[in-house]
Amino acid sequence: REAARCARRWQEAGLSCLPVAVNLSSVQFQTSGFTALVEQILKEERVSGEVLEFELTERMLMDDLPEVKRKLSELKDLGIRISVDDFGTGYSSLAHLKELPIDKMKIDRSFVMGLPFERDSAAIARAIVQMARGLSLAVIAEGVETEAQCAFLSQLECDELQGMLISPPLPLAEFEA
Repeated sequence: REAARCARRWQEAGLSCLPVAVNLSSVQFQTSGFTALVEQILKEERVSGEVLEFELTERMLMDDLPEVKRKLSELKDLGIRISVDDFGTGYSSLAHLKELPIDKMKIDRSFVMGLPFERDSAAIARAIVQMARGLSLAVIAEGVETEAQCAFLSQLECDELQGMLISPPLPLAEFEA
């Protein structure tokens, strides 16, 4: 609800309409009636689903594939974007992953930390970007803290970067400014 409120406030203020990302917990996502509640909140806050992006860990996506697929499809029908958070740290089945209506993969910070100098981290980051491209997904890298990491990820054509190099966490007023 708070993310929807912020998005509406920013739209009304004429600020750029970027989606507000919300990390969902397993408890939230598995709650009965979750998608109906989200739809109700969107109506009450007078915003479209396009202002939200839900981040779910890959482990959450593997629990009950038919149910997860149904919920994600309902959320997508509302216009909400779906990101797979911490990709590469769970035990996802790629066969299942390709069946889900997702928009983005987030490269986990544990792989970004070693970039560009750790060969294994570089290989994993490169593979995630290539796989995402093959699946027509956007890629965001978490935990970008150095110019070298930024340059390496830019060279891979990573779509978005997140981390202290870009900006530290900010209080709402400072973010809006």
